[in-house]
Amino acid sequence: MARDPHSYQDIAVDFDKLPKSRLESMHAAGLEAIDCIRVLAKMGDNIVGELLSGAEGFYEWDHYPDGDVYDHETHAQFYYHAHPQELRGGEHGHFHTFMRANGIPDTIRPAALPDYEKPAEKNEDLTHLIAVSMDPQGLPICLFSTNRWVTGETWYRADDVCALIDRFDIDHARPSWPVNRWISAMLQLFHPQAVALIRARDARVKEWAGAKPDQNAFEDRELEITAALDISIDDQMAAIQAALAAKN
Repeated sequence: MARDPHSYQDIAVDFDKLPKSRLESMHAAGLEAIDCIRVLAKMGDNIVGELLSGAEGFYEWDHYPDGDVYDHETHAQFYYHAHPQELRGGEHGHFHTFMRANGIPDTIRPAALPDYEKPAEKNEDLTHLIAVSMDPQGLPICLFSTNRWVTGETWYRADDVCALIDRFDIDHARPSWPVNRWISAMLQLFHPQAVALIRARDARVKEWAGAKPDQNAFEDRELEITAALDISIDDQMAAIQAALAAKN
């Protein structure tokens, strides 16, 4: 992912204002994410290495694993891929996470955009949630949201997408149990940041459309990363633990 300085957000989460129940779920998710990293490290591996272990090479733009990972019960989906070296901005690659239409409540509908076309198959109305950027050591370094064209998603309003984050769960063992549990935990651990980035996505697209009224902002290749934020699991866990201690 190319690091566009205009997409980076100064997002400050007030952990003290988060409900105790949310802090507890974030803390539990953090412990699970850390444990997934720990068990892989015991074998000299990491999250990315584990996911790519069965692949015959690693090629730019290809999805890993082939065919993506999809949970037929929750309808959560993800894949990992990398851009060309000159566009990576120091990352190895990144995960894209989605919720497909069969996992979206009927009360949530696609945004009423002029160019929306209902797909032949309902489940194709998928929405992108958040992307997780990884460094060459297989550790997470950044979260980011994207414009519609990047993943070919159906556009849902930010508040609706935010409501789906808690539904993201890959609850099966293939192609890798620790990777599936790790990516599921990451969306819970960084829930408030993910919400902020998705809301910033809508604001950025709206601003872009206002500046270029003669173009379709959702398909403008000049707008790729709508919002981004550097992250640290250790820093996040420290902030959560401090907030929980203050509530006890």
